[in-house]
Amino acid sequence: MLLAREKISALGAIERLVAMQAQLARPPYIGLWSRVHGFKRDDLTALFTSRKAVRGTLLRATLHVMSAKDYTRFRAAVQAALSAGAQAVLRDRMKGFDVDTVTAAAREFFEKGPTGFEPVRQHLIKKFPKGDDRAMGYVARLHIPLLQVPDASRWGYPSTSDFTLAEKWLGTKISTDESPDELVLRYLAAYGPASVSDAQTWSGLAKLRDAFERLRPKLVTVRDERGRELFDLPKAPRPDPETEAPVRFLPEFDHILLAHDDRTRIVADAHRKQVYLPGLRVAATLLVDGIVAGAWSVESKKALTTLVVQPFGKLSKAARDAATEEGEALAKFLEPDAHDVAVRIA
Repeated sequence: MLLAREKISALGAIERLVAMQAQLARPPYIGLWSRVHGFKRDDLTALFTSRKAVRGTLLRATLHVMSAKDYTRFRAAVQAALSAGAQAVLRDRMKGFDVDTVTAAAREFFEKGPTGFEPVRQHLIKKFPKGDDRAMGYVARLHIPLLQVPDASRWGYPSTSDFTLAEKWLGTKISTDESPDELVLRYLAAYGPASVSDAQTWSGLAKLRDAFERLRPKLVTVRDERGRELFDLPKAPRPDPETEAPVRFLPEFDHILLAHDDRTRIVADAHRKQVYLPGLRVAATLLVDGIVAGAWSVESKKALTTLVVQPFGKLSKAARDAATEEGEALAKFLEPDAHDVAVRIA
């Protein structure tokens, strides 16, 4: 949805994208603004408060926004990746406790109602004094289907949002189907043509080769410039390489920058360190003709909001003009009460 803003509902857009990374509360709003015709901030906030869209730990053990329907369908399918993620991060810190016992104790605590993780950790260390309270809290976060509770704040979620049991929040059971096959099909519908390693990087799931082989009769395959096999859905759009893509602004952690193992399709190797930052951060970026061409940030001083663009190289006049026009519209979206907005291209 980056070749043209589409006339689609916010919920429909989220489901087409499968999931939108949401380590910060604001990026999904910007991601939808750049993709959906006429998108307004309240369109997404209303989905959160009506519980049609949710925010919880999912792909790659990070926070994502999904439709409630997709969350209940796919949560079990990514549990293997979440469990492996806990083991990879905690390592020896998991030796002081039993994962199933700690998970059961944490779930019992969450049954009382929404809560932050500090009370959960305090509860767990009292029950298991020989354990590591932060390690046990992390295990609970990755082994229990939990969702963050939204409120009426500007971007839907306060910085200290409580967590609650997904089944209680949604009033429905979480699917126990661990098969990744449907998730793979949805991934290809959004991000194909893609390789097995691309899907593994996006989902956090290892060993998806078997799933691709099971699905092969339903798929088409192509080869990239290096001869690697890429999979796609038969009727999926595959635009001509010469198709022009408009200037677009993407938020921090935008999912399109994390959807493939081979990221040269959107980020040049020379610019990787300017996009993928220390501390697992991902910069807010400017796309020119479908390729990352710079980063951006916002400065607010009194009544003026300035969108500051830092190009990675020289921009053509046409690209600068388009970035200025698009940037002014984004600044107004971010700060609707600002007296004036401006774009500064370094």
